[in-house]
Amino acid sequence: METLYTIPVNMAFEECADSQENCCPFCRLYAELEDTELEYILGASMMEPDVRVKTNEQGFCPQHFSMMLGRKNRLPFALMMESHLMEIDRHSSRMGFVDKELPALEKSCYVCGRIEQKFPKMLETAAILWDRDPEFRKKLAAQHMLCLPHYRMLLTAGKGIVGKKKYAAFKEDVDAVFRPYFESLMADTSWFCKKFDYRYDAEPWGTAKDAPERVVKFLCGDLHTVAKKK
Repeated sequence: METLYTIPVNMAFEECADSQENCCPFCRLYAELEDTELEYILGASMMEPDVRVKTNEQGFCPQHFSMMLGRKNRLPFALMMESHLMEIDRHSSRMGFVDKELPALEKSCYVCGRIEQKFPKMLETAAILWDRDPEFRKKLAAQHMLCLPHYRMLLTAGKGIVGKKKYAAFKEDVDAVFRPYFESLMADTSWFCKKFDYRYDAEPWGTAKDAPERVVKFLCGDLHTVAKKK
């Protein structure tokens, strides 16, 4: 089977399996999708009327404001902001602007909305590939890790895809990737803490030196940096 989503899913799983770093394939997919959306919004689409209407209304979250500013496409960004500010000004005299419209705007982001439409389909595609493609099961088994949020999302997506009879086997395969890294991370974090006890001062760090950073990426996902590492 081949759809709009199978190629990027397969590629992300292959790249993460081959990587020397511990990376979650879904974090990579998210970051690549995010990169595509940011390129799109700062490119030709910036002048498309239907896109400008949406960006004027929805704005962007702090994370995506920061990422767009970092891309050096300052004129397209400024043009979007000009019309976005004009839209805010147009609404500012309305009843409910402060109590209703501004709180909604603070939670709104055009890029996040686009990602939220597409990313769940990638999780579903991974579950479909596991169900229908024996080669994909090998790609899953070759992963170094899954972050905690995407572990949960993949299992949730799988419930609606693989069916009750296959779900236990699906979860077993996902857990076979998730648990070893999780347990090694717990061990590294404990060893990191022990290294601050003078009794362990002479002992080698092993793989524990960056444990705090890896814990954060495991717990929250590494969503906004993976695409830059390619």
